[in-house]
Amino acid sequence: MDICLYNGTLLSGSSALTQCAVLIKDSKIADVFSQKRFEQKQFSSDTRLIDVNGAYIAPGFIDTHVHGYGGYGTEDNSVDSILEMSRGLAQLGVSAFNPTLYPSSEENMIAAIKAITGAMGKERGARIMGLHLEGPFLSPEKTGVQRPETIKPVDIELFERLWEAAEGHIVNMTVAPEIKGMRELALVCRKKGVVLQAGHTNALYSNMIEGIQAGIMHTTHLFNAMRQMNHHDPGAAGAALIYYDMSCEVIADGVHIHPDLFKLLMRVKPMSKIVLVTDGLKPTGQQSGPLIANGEEVKFEGGCFCRASDGVTAGSALTMIRGVQNLARFDFPLVDAVRCATINPAQVMGYMSKGQLTPGYDADITVFNDKFEIQNVIIAGSLIY
Repeated sequence: MDICLYNGTLLSGSSALTQCAVLIKDSKIADVFSQKRFEQKQFSSDTRLIDVNGAYIAPGFIDTHVHGYGGYGTEDNSVDSILEMSRGLAQLGVSAFNPTLYPSSEENMIAAIKAITGAMGKERGARIMGLHLEGPFLSPEKTGVQRPETIKPVDIELFERLWEAAEGHIVNMTVAPEIKGMRELALVCRKKGVVLQAGHTNALYSNMIEGIQAGIMHTTHLFNAMRQMNHHDPGAAGAALIYYDMSCEVIADGVHIHPDLFKLLMRVKPMSKIVLVTDGLKPTGQQSGPLIANGEEVKFEGGCFCRASDGVTAGSALTMIRGVQNLARFDFPLVDAVRCATINPAQVMGYMSKGQLTPGYDADITVFNDKFEIQNVIIAGSLIY
């Protein structure tokens, strides 16, 4: 069945187009046209016409760093849990995501990897694009709430075993550029097309430059769990700001990054290099039961999850639609806030058929109103919500 969304404001790329319609055929964007042309157009009898009543029509959100949602997550080592995560994220406007793994024992990481790959192709919600490994080759000095015993020195043979278990579906990996052997690992990963992200790192500025030379061109949750900038050494955070072509994840919950720092980001980074992520934990949106993340109890406090045992920030309770809303609240033009959630992650990860509402692109669409309430979600041309 074809679908036509009409009477909406299109937010795609770098422009906002009012009074627009989008036609979907065979899981692809078939055409984009004006409301006037919509009123003149003849549609086939099996075309479903949806009046969005002036709402925003955007590409489906792409979350490239998310651990779980609704009490389901990657740490469960369960195909069913990943599929429930997919279903829940879709209702929040997410059309594609990279399930993100904490570092753990090799046996456990392989079990989690196989659960994710086992869910691929079975989704009824957001599509799994591939895995994000947040480790295990991280700095023991910047673990955050990662368990210290799970952090490992560079081991290319271990990476190859993880790659084999994932059947080549590792899309991105967070690494610490400064640790011994990272350049060799980076070269292996680049040959496989894995996007490397500097994170959980105590890298000096010189270490970051060496990482950039080896192809580490993206950063994990900018400003969090990384060496900060000072006037003697810009560190990891400074390198991400200084180096024009380096892209960066941002968690726009107003807690992980002070809202006014987003004004700085808009001044020093190309808009195309800012990628909204949630880093959402398994308890995000959970309605009942104990709140567990990475095997430890957490509590929601001060706008994010904190480890119950010591109050250390454990991760985000953000959703992508709230992240877009917050970016707009932090003075991003709305079209740019949407860009950070759609075309930017698609381009950084190499998802070349996603992230835009342009004929020939995948028909992944999120419709939301001026109160940032999700009205419709279309994934691969099917109306999900």
